[in-house]
Amino acid sequence: MEALFRPEMVAIIVAAALATYATRFGGYVLITRMKRIPPRVEAALNAVPAAVLTTLVAPSAVTGGLDVSLTLVAALLVGLRLGVLPMLAAGWVVVMILRHLIG
Repeated sequence: MEALFRPEMVAIIVAAALATYATRFGGYVLITRMKRIPPRVEAALNAVPAAVLTTLVAPSAVTGGLDVSLTLVAALLVGLRLGVLPMLAAGWVVVMILRHLIG
């Protein structure tokens, strides 16, 4: 249990929390001081959700097995036609069925 509370690990967690808070607070202050958001900044902000989603999904798509790849394809197809919740439900159902069948 003491391995979880090593001083260097606590320092890393605190530093990451402070960096996250500073960037969020700094972004808020920067945006509130602008009279209008420049088109390039707005385009960059609009690209953030896709970049985060790609960062989360890409490693699974590359290193996952057949069940993960088929689940991502199924979720993509459902997501293109329906909303987010049906996409998540379809992905969950497909991965559970494939893991039961494939092992």
